[in-house]
Amino acid sequence: MSLQLLWLVPILPLLGALLNGLGAGRLPRKVVSAIGVGSVGAALVIALGCFATLLGMPGEERFFAQTLFSWIDSGDLSVAVRLGLDPLSAVMMLVVTGVGFLIHVYSTGYMNHEKDYGRYFSYLNLFTFCMLMLVLADNFLVMFFGWEGVGLCSYLLIGFWYTKPSAAEAGKKAFIVNRIGDWGFLIGIFLLFVTFGSLDFGRVFTEAPSILPLGGGMATAIALFLFVGATGKSAQIPLYTWLPDAMEGPTPVSALIHAATMVTAGVYMIARCHVLYALAPTALLVVAVVGAATAVYAATIGLVQKDIKRVLAYSTVSQLGYMFLAMGVSAFAAGIFHLMTHAFFKALLFLGAGSVIHALSGEQDMDRMGGLKKHLPRTHATMLIATLAIAGIFPFAGFFSKDEILWKAFSNGGPILWAAGVIGAFLTAFYMFRLYFMTFHGSERLTPEAKGHLHESPNSMTIPLMLLAVLSLIGGLIQVPLLQGGQRLDAFLEPVFADLARVGGAAAHGAAAAAGHGAAHAAHDPGQEIALMLVSLAIALAGIYVAHRFYVKDPQAPHRLAARARGWYDLLWNKYWVDEIYDARIVQPIVRLSNRLWKDVDAAVVDGAVNGIGRKIEQGAGWLRLAQTGYVQLYALILTVGLVVVFGYLALR
Repeated sequence: MSLQLLWLVPILPLLGALLNGLGAGRLPRKVVSAIGVGSVGAALVIALGCFATLLGMPGEERFFAQTLFSWIDSGDLSVAVRLGLDPLSAVMMLVVTGVGFLIHVYSTGYMNHEKDYGRYFSYLNLFTFCMLMLVLADNFLVMFFGWEGVGLCSYLLIGFWYTKPSAAEAGKKAFIVNRIGDWGFLIGIFLLFVTFGSLDFGRVFTEAPSILPLGGGMATAIALFLFVGATGKSAQIPLYTWLPDAMEGPTPVSALIHAATMVTAGVYMIARCHVLYALAPTALLVVAVVGAATAVYAATIGLVQKDIKRVLAYSTVSQLGYMFLAMGVSAFAAGIFHLMTHAFFKALLFLGAGSVIHALSGEQDMDRMGGLKKHLPRTHATMLIATLAIAGIFPFAGFFSKDEILWKAFSNGGPILWAAGVIGAFLTAFYMFRLYFMTFHGSERLTPEAKGHLHESPNSMTIPLMLLAVLSLIGGLIQVPLLQGGQRLDAFLEPVFADLARVGGAAAHGAAAAAGHGAAHAAHDPGQEIALMLVSLAIALAGIYVAHRFYVKDPQAPHRLAARARGWYDLLWNKYWVDEIYDARIVQPIVRLSNRLWKDVDAAVVDGAVNGIGRKIEQGAGWLRLAQTGYVQLYALILTVGLVVVFGYLALR
């Protein structure tokens, strides 16, 4: 397939969004489904064709740029809407269109009874278009267009049921928190233009090693401001609080946001800007530490949540932490590998949770589930595969990607970062199998309404589950460690990250500094890698064993433990009171200041001046109005007096 068709990949979902948006409420549901699903399906077919063409090219030639039109040409700033396809953007393009297509198919069943069916698919298609523009952009401004587009779409989809106050609030929270991150991203873009006089990826990344000194202030500032944007979009400390509340949207939306779009944007952006980060070891240190801290922190909150979707939300925050940990230790390909496998099993987990919620008439509290294994056989089997994958159990996809990150964290960053990753792995295995056991095993704790409605989901929902289960099972085989020729993803992405050699190996230096190591890279020791692999696997199995003891063998044990450690339990249950602290220390002071400015400045000064002038004019008009009596004699008298005054003035001159 010709690469000249690349422009159709983002445009087809945009056309779907326009058609369903303009016809919302008028088009039949089958037509809406055909447009919504068909547009993304066609984009996937073209994306696969472009990928195959790219794969057939020599490694060093795997880059294609397509200029659609000139966008801005003002002074020194010249920006074109140009798409770029290379191995990195190709992987992201396939993840977005592939997983996105399955989520669209699933939505036809899950949202079948939704009144605003057309509006839903219009938003979903628009989300896909914006994410494709983000990953295919060939300059920072087009990337920022997609970046802001997915932010807008997240607001629309999280608050899709806008008549529900909690959904409307969650949509606003996501939008506002992301604006904070986008402030940093914009400053990073401004600094790039000031430094390079261009926003084109090619020019910036080619000239960066010669313009920006290694470890210099400008390189560090650019990298850190860009990372602020990433912490907002990819829900890292301290801007993670919007993502758990995003569960108020429809479950397929949660799957799309968490698996294939939006939250992966920050990870992709750092991977795309790897040259800039290689020149800023301090920024890499920050990325690694924030990623490791987020991975553990979010996992601890997931230990006690009872809402099945909130457990998965904190799981996403934690898994994104792993990806940023990989970026911080210069394992850029490993981070993208985990992004890909995470898209498979996290989409499956959310869609599987949606199937459970659908079967239970909207119930999301795991305390009101249990024993669903025999009632939902397809959902159970696929959810088990996804849970094994995210726990990092061999040979599922998550084992290969998470193990590679842990190995890179140890070899490039040192034992402290590795230990944080291992702790996160134990917690992940525990809370995910807690979710699995509480949902599918043990005694039934269903409400009478849910029990009467209990049924397996239709094929439109279970077939995407089965396809994602296959990907969650075999997806990791693209990157098999210690096997000659087994690391195919590394080989495919190598042309993208080859320019790191020009920076002099600085990419791992920041993470090494985080662990107190002077060396950027430890020598590769296969024996050590195998040992660490076995340790991480044993840790994950230990997490599963503890979850089984707590929630299958002795279901009262968690209650006894929570009673004995009430303070710790309350801390985790209330999510460390971070939302409350933000509200008390940041939100409410801003609200009070805004009210004071409104009353004392806007109302008193601005409105007072404008209204005061108006009142004076009105008062003057009132006096002048007295001269309008309607008597011709009075008007003649005034005219005569006026003439006498004028002539007298002229005579005296």
